[in-house]
Amino acid sequence: MTEQYESNERIVPSNLSEQEETIRTEALPAQPIEKDDEVKVVFFAGFWMRFWAYLADLFVIGSLNRILIHPIFKFYKGSDNLWFSAEALLTGIIFFLYFILMTKFFNQTLGKMIFGLKVVGLKEETISWGTVLFRELFGRYISKVTWVGYLLAGLLPKKQALHDIFADTSVVLIRR
Repeated sequence: MTEQYESNERIVPSNLSEQEETIRTEALPAQPIEKDDEVKVVFFAGFWMRFWAYLADLFVIGSLNRILIHPIFKFYKGSDNLWFSAEALLTGIIFFLYFILMTKFFNQTLGKMIFGLKVVGLKEETISWGTVLFRELFGRYISKVTWVGYLLAGLLPKKQALHDIFADTSVVLIRR
């Protein structure tokens, strides 16, 4: 990259002193870098962005359950003396399948897509099935039971919830 000044004199960056080059690069705003040899700048998603994305996901899951599951059991008059009814079991399966499949194939759920968020692995470039299953099944179950697990996303430096810590993942903001 060469620069041209008013006197039509071209200055090649190798001719600039190291101090001028440092000043010039420090003045630039932080931008994500796409090359593998350089450090990537990421912005972690905080609690409130994740909260609104989760509410949007709950709306989608509730809609799926109303369309697919509830009509099946509308006329069912069986006794549900068990801990879980068949309807509750199926809605739970829809809940977990939604998060597992969307996270594995898109690294985002529909709620995360709306708010420009993406799940990334901190130690691996592409998230493996094992990581997704551990994050979405066991980690999310523990976070859902304790509720403190979700609040950690607002307190930790990498904005990780409890299920993110378990799976070595985080949620980042992506450019639109």
